[in-house]
Amino acid sequence: MNMLRSLFGLGPTVDIAELLEQGATIVDVRSKGEYAGGHANGSINIPLDTVLKSLNKIPKGKPVITCCASGMRSGAAADQLKSHGYEAYNGGPWTQVQAALVK
Repeated sequence: MNMLRSLFGLGPTVDIAELLEQGATIVDVRSKGEYAGGHANGSINIPLDTVLKSLNKIPKGKPVITCCASGMRSGAAADQLKSHGYEAYNGGPWTQVQAALVK
């Protein structure tokens, strides 16, 4: 199942907890309303359609973990960030990123 999720950009292919230990920035790319309903502690909300206009809000030089509801939008966001020189990873659902924070 994890292999299928990774093939379709639906889950992380890296250790989220390890990236967090490296000081990764968490970017939640859901809408503001979705974010208000719950989000990973310490994440910043930059909806997917504004990621490229908001690059100045995302620090370069350390990993970036993107997350959303299922992993689809966060996969697209990670690809956009990578194309602009970021070390970006699709963290999948925000609940999975939150779970890694509390380990």
